[in-house]
Amino acid sequence: MDPIRNPYAPGAGQRPPELAGRDEQLRTFDVVIERIAKGRPERSVVLTGLRGVGKTVLLNALRGSAVRASWGTGKFEARPDQTLRRPLSAALHVAVRELAHPSGSDVDHVLGVLKTFALRDTPATAKLRDRWQPGIDVPAVTGRADSGDIEIDLVELLTDVGGLAQDVGRGVALFIDEMQDLQPDDVSALCAAFHEISQNGLPVVVVGAGLPHLPAVLSASKSYSERLFRYSRIDRLDRSSAEAALQVPAREEGAAFTDDALDALYRATGGYPYFIQAYGKVAWDAAPTSPITAADVAVASPEAEQELAVGFFGSRYERATPGEREYLRAIADVADTMRAAGEELDDTAAVPTARVADHLGRKPQSLSPARDGLMKKGLIYSGERGRIAFTVPHFGKYLLATT
Repeated sequence: MDPIRNPYAPGAGQRPPELAGRDEQLRTFDVVIERIAKGRPERSVVLTGLRGVGKTVLLNALRGSAVRASWGTGKFEARPDQTLRRPLSAALHVAVRELAHPSGSDVDHVLGVLKTFALRDTPATAKLRDRWQPGIDVPAVTGRADSGDIEIDLVELLTDVGGLAQDVGRGVALFIDEMQDLQPDDVSALCAAFHEISQNGLPVVVVGAGLPHLPAVLSASKSYSERLFRYSRIDRLDRSSAEAALQVPAREEGAAFTDDALDALYRATGGYPYFIQAYGKVAWDAAPTSPITAADVAVASPEAEQELAVGFFGSRYERATPGEREYLRAIADVADTMRAAGEELDDTAAVPTARVADHLGRKPQSLSPARDGLMKKGLIYSGERGRIAFTVPHFGKYLLATT
């Protein structure tokens, strides 16, 4: 079929396949917005899940919901090598500009506080040429959000932003992707700030997305974090949602799948949205006519597997050091051994770190650098003490086949 019309190609279509099956999360967020708009207390939202389940796409869809409600919105992706001030400042700058009228003393005051907050990202001893300028065209306001203590400053900043939002009868939503990569002090500050926002009933929420251990990161930062956030686990799609992710875009292009083709695609993808899009793309290109058949899927599958091996699995594997790669392969080997012994483990199940150490013939303490490095790179996570798992579905299968 016509590759130009391929609805699974990256960026194609108004509703990417990954969004199928997420109606519950969309409805829940609409309720959150409506409750806050009416001045009622509501928690912020945290989405958790493995790589490839469509968290980022869902995060963007939720931002779209906030925009349609005339809220101010801003988004950034956390990075482990970056502190919170600069990306948060840029995101809130966008949100305030969306929220308020182009000018006004109240708006200028909040933007001035935001500028002051942002400028604290640069050390006072830095040379003029090294000082970062946030691009906010109002004078900085001194004495507010400029203490240098991120927790104090963030509470003051978000209180002012929330007050402005309340005055104009709207709200502000801050969207943070890869939230588990925030530095510990920044996580603590964010929790403290939203606790204050909640206590004061101001219309500001954060919507975070991250790996499965993100709730533990938040809990370790502040004991009251569980009262601040509404957690939603984003998982693989069930069969009907996976079929919708394939059929709806095809139907819009006047095409269809046979039942056998849908069976084959669900077996190959396991219901993971990223894989559904990858296999859907190559199956579309391989099929000469509609409907797409199981034979077309069989022809296309090697190409999909190769693309995933290079772009999804391989790009992540290449980021690991030799010692970290050895640890990754050991996790895959241990899981494979446990399955061979009759234990029911899927490809995302955690394995005991002690068994990984035994497999490598090493003491667990000696493997801490490799394990910690992989966790910082987002390749593995620990959902419970003494166990470790891949953040990427089917990663173990890839390692067993190629390394």
